[in-house]
Amino acid sequence: MTHLSRGEIVPQMFMFASGNLILNLQKVVARTFLGENMSETFSIDQDWAQAPVAFKEWQVVCDALLKGEQSIILRKGGIAEGRAGFEWKQDRFLLFPTLFHEQSKLVRPHADGSERTIEHAGADADRPAIDFGLYVEAVSTGKLSDWSAICELEPFHIWNRETIRERFDWGDEPAISYAVVRVAALKEPWVLENRRSFGGCRSWINLPADEAGGLSDRAESIEWVDPVCGLPNL
Repeated sequence: MTHLSRGEIVPQMFMFASGNLILNLQKVVARTFLGENMSETFSIDQDWAQAPVAFKEWQVVCDALLKGEQSIILRKGGIAEGRAGFEWKQDRFLLFPTLFHEQSKLVRPHADGSERTIEHAGADADRPAIDFGLYVEAVSTGKLSDWSAICELEPFHIWNRETIRERFDWGDEPAISYAVVRVAALKEPWVLENRRSFGGCRSWINLPADEAGGLSDRAESIEWVDPVCGLPNL
C-alpha cells in the first residue's frame, strides 16, 4: 500500500494506544495527496477494468466520499461473508450504493445540523438498475480492536458513534476493519441492470465487464476527489 509522503498539510495530532501499538493519527488537509496532484487526471488500469469488482456501501456514505467529507470505510461484515468474516479482498473497486431507508438516521448530520438524505430510499431488489459512479483505491487496510482508537477516527467519516459501536460489538470478536481510501468519480456512471446476483448480505460483487459499454471510456481522464476532511495515517 502507498503511504502519505508529501504535500502541504495542516496537522492536528492525536495519540492513542491499541494494545502494544501506538497509532499516530494525523488529520491532514492536503493539496497533494499520496504524491499525486489532486487536480491532475488519471485513467483506471484497463486490465482491472476487464474484471471489475464492486463494494456495497450506503448511498449516504457514497455521497460523503464523493464530497470529500469521508476518507475511511469501516466494516464488520454481513451474514453472507462466510466463516472468515469480512476481509479486504480488493484494493481497487467501484462503489455499489445501497438504499435502505434507515441509513440517514445512522449517520451524523451535515455541519449545519440538517439531516443527510437520499433521494430514492427503498429495497435494493426493487431497483431496475444500479449506477456505478465512484472508483475507490484503498491506501491502507487493517483491523482495530481498541474502541478508543476507533473513536478517534470520527473526523474522517459520517457514521454516528452508536452505529460504529454496534458494528464493533457484533459477532465473536469486538473489532472493526478499516480502509483508508481515495475516491474518483467516473466521467459518467456505468449503469447496469439489477439482477439476483447483486443481492444478499455480502460486501463484494463481481461485475460483468462487457455490459453497457464497459468501463473503458468512463475510466479515462478522471480526477481524485479532494479529501477535505483529511486522512487518517493508519
